[in-house]
Amino acid sequence: MRDLLLRKVLYRRYDIAEGFHAGLRVRIWGRQKVVIGRNFYIGRDSFIEADVVIGNNVMFGNRVAIIGRYDHHYQKPGVPIRLAEQIRDPAYNWKGLGMVTVIEDDVWIGYGSTVLCGVNIGEGSIIGAGSLVTKDVEPYSIYAGVPARKVRSRFDDPLDLQTHLKLVQSKYYGKL
Repeated sequence: MRDLLLRKVLYRRYDIAEGFHAGLRVRIWGRQKVVIGRNFYIGRDSFIEADVVIGNNVMFGNRVAIIGRYDHHYQKPGVPIRLAEQIRDPAYNWKGLGMVTVIEDDVWIGYGSTVLCGVNIGEGSIIGAGSLVTKDVEPYSIYAGVPARKVRSRFDDPLDLQTHLKLVQSKYYGKL
């Protein structure tokens, strides 16, 4: 019931599909766009504070953050950062506008990870706990570290990957 209330009332201005579950103390905000697919799980104390498009069957561990790169106009001469325009301000017209983070289907982002806006996390990928994602992530890969780098492929056997892609009817079937 709580998740339905969050989806239909608190986050009603966003496009959130069925199967949404949010842990305690979750905050979601996007300046222009928040689209979340089916069966999304976001763990407690997690934040989405950027424009995002999230696919189906995605899960975030606890304390995951999707944040902007340019949330404050820190290059404005004569203005301390604390007093600078923020991306939340209607008059904000500096960097970061129009940047959208895309998280494709079947992604798992581990505990305490941070994803900067504007990156694309490919389908079927895993982000290791405590990682900082600053660049695009290849599909069906495992990334970890600060900054996050590819550790290995998700599947050891290419045949297992192709079988999985076929069974989930992935757009990557026959291409990876």
